[in-house]
Amino acid sequence: MQVTECIAKASIYACPTEESRLSVSKITFKSAWFIYDIFMAIPNYPQFQHRFLASIDEVDADQWNTVCGQDYPFLRHEFFAALEKSQSTNAASGWKAHHLIVEDMTQTLVAALPLFIKSHSYGEYVFDWAWADAYHRYGHPYYPKLLNAIPFTPATGPRWGIDKAMDSDNFQNALFTIVEQEALRLQLSSSHWLFTNSACCTRLNQQNYLQRVGCQYHWLNQNYENFDHFLESFSSRKRKNLKKERRRVSEQNIQLLVKEGEEITEEEWHTFYLFYHMTYFKRSGRQGYLGDSFFPLLAASLPQHLMMVQAVQDNEMIAAALYFKDSKTLYGRYWGCKQEYDQLHFEVCYYQGIEYAIRHRLKRFDPGAQGEHKIQRGFTPIKTYSYHWIANDQFRDGIAHFLQSESKQMEHYIKTASERLPFKTA
Repeated sequence: MQVTECIAKASIYACPTEESRLSVSKITFKSAWFIYDIFMAIPNYPQFQHRFLASIDEVDADQWNTVCGQDYPFLRHEFFAALEKSQSTNAASGWKAHHLIVEDMTQTLVAALPLFIKSHSYGEYVFDWAWADAYHRYGHPYYPKLLNAIPFTPATGPRWGIDKAMDSDNFQNALFTIVEQEALRLQLSSSHWLFTNSACCTRLNQQNYLQRVGCQYHWLNQNYENFDHFLESFSSRKRKNLKKERRRVSEQNIQLLVKEGEEITEEEWHTFYLFYHMTYFKRSGRQGYLGDSFFPLLAASLPQHLMMVQAVQDNEMIAAALYFKDSKTLYGRYWGCKQEYDQLHFEVCYYQGIEYAIRHRLKRFDPGAQGEHKIQRGFTPIKTYSYHWIANDQFRDGIAHFLQSESKQMEHYIKTASERLPFKTA
């Protein structure tokens, strides 16, 4: 069987429930300076050296945030630190930090690129299980692999930071070369770049990496004044259905509270964490990815980027959704409930988010991965992008063939899915 055919056939295993199906190999490494630095070969950049970090705490938080920016919450030093300190990302969880940084001769940070050595594909939301299965069938290890992504967070955004004075084609090309060389040095099968924004896509396209197109459903703010103004864009029947869903929540004597990060109490964080795990157990029969100290750490370090919608019945919190935010976008990230209530998930996770985005004049609301049911509620199908460097030429050709076919199918799906939007037609 050819590799291309094997990958296509293996796609039926896109999301296995047993990690043991796959051959997982392990490696160890040390954070160290390279003997030969790629920047020495680039004119005008001989004064820089790079190194890989086994922990985010090995780099100064202020320097990291200055280079990576402080608006997009998931690239901030505090977010990665909370993941590490809560034991959510470590060798045991299959997310071993291997972050790339570039410093000048005064050890001032000029570039940072979060990386993880992965021993599985959980928590990524770009499903490459079929590729791993094809490798396994041919007797090759797919894991470990190198990953540039935000753990457990399928939210499109920047995936690295570079000092503006250094941001050139040569400098960025050097970063990609370093990542490729590191993957080869560690004998990794591949490197992957997930949920990249348009600026990152432009750079990665120039590297001729394999592009993969996915789909999510985002709410786009068309300068709405309030929720009713938004509903005016719906056809009459769809508008009536949505209003009925919202009424059903109030009929169950449920009140909704919106709390900014600074307003959420320690007890509410504890309750939310229990809801979060209960939801995972009900959905997948397993515990959630995040450690119990993750949310309190975020509350202490990034409260300005957090918002929680709480559902309260008889003075008791019965459900909640945690949102992140920046200056333009609201991100719906985690949801949990004590028990199921009719239409409550839609209210807490979607409609309250839309109202918040309108109120704060945010351009976009990204409610998270998957969920075709979002379409009829006004969330537009949009493309997401990931990029993939495959070390083995034969597997690279097979995966490229698979992605070419998948991309055409995705284009067709997004077109047909968009026809199901509830908006009035001209």
